[in-house]
Amino acid sequence: MNVATNLDDCWTVAGRTFRSRLIVGTGKYKSFEQNAAAVEASGAEIVTVAVRRVNIADRGAPMLTDHIDPKRYTYLPNTAGCFTADEAIRTLRLAREAGGWTLVKLEVLGEAKTLYPDMIETLRATEILAKEGFEPMVYCADDPIAAKKLEDAGAVAIMPLGAPIGSGLGLQNKVMIRIMVENARVPVLVDAGVGTASDAAVAMELGCDGVLMNTAIAEAKDPLLMARAMRHAVEAGRLAYRAGRMAKRRYADPSSPLAGLI
Repeated sequence: MNVATNLDDCWTVAGRTFRSRLIVGTGKYKSFEQNAAAVEASGAEIVTVAVRRVNIADRGAPMLTDHIDPKRYTYLPNTAGCFTADEAIRTLRLAREAGGWTLVKLEVLGEAKTLYPDMIETLRATEILAKEGFEPMVYCADDPIAAKKLEDAGAVAIMPLGAPIGSGLGLQNKVMIRIMVENARVPVLVDAGVGTASDAAVAMELGCDGVLMNTAIAEAKDPLLMARAMRHAVEAGRLAYRAGRMAKRRYADPSSPLAGLI
C-alpha cells in the first residue's frame, strides 16, 4: 500500500463510501457564503445540519441548499438542541419527510451547561430510529461500554466527544477513544472539542475514521484558512496512523551509532 497518498484510503459508513475523513458543520458562520467557502476549502464531502436551527424546507426564506449543493455534498441532519429521545426522534422524522434523509447524526443532550450526552436517552433513541430504517451516527460519551451498546442497538457510527461541544479544548481522554477504536465494528469519529489542527491530527493518529467539527473553523479568525489547516491535519494524522509511529523510549537513542567514532 502506498502511504504517500490517500486516494486509495477511503472509509465507509452505512454502505456509503467517502474519501475525505473531515465532516464539517453549518452553524456559527457569518453568512451562507462564508460557510460554503469554508466547506470547499476543507475538502469535506459530508456537512452536518442542525434540523431545528437551519431552514431546509421553506423556499420563501434563505436556504443553506442554495449555497451548499446537496447533490455535491452529503447532508447529515443532526438533532442539536434536543434533550430527550422523543425530541430527537421527532426531529429526524421531520428531516426524512423534508429531504428523504435516513443517514443522520443523533445527539441527545443531558443538560445545557456542558452539552454532555444523555446516554440513556441516546440509547433509547438509537434503538427506535434503527427500527424505523434510519442509519444513526451517534454522538456519545467517551465510554467503550456505552459504545458497544449503541452498536448493538443499530448505530452505524460511534462519535465520542473529544471535549465539550464548542470548547476547543482538544481530546481530553485519548485512552478511552483509542479503546473504542480498537473494539468497534463500525466507524469511530471524534465529534466535538477540536480547537485547532493539532487536535484533529491527534484524533486521526489514534486510529479514528474521521473527525467532525464546526466551531473550530467557524470561530477562527480566518475560517477559510483554518478549514484548509484542518484538511491537511486530518490527512497527515491518517497517514501517520497508517505508517505506524516509532516506539516511545525513556532515554535517548542516537540516530547515528556511537561505535567507531573518530
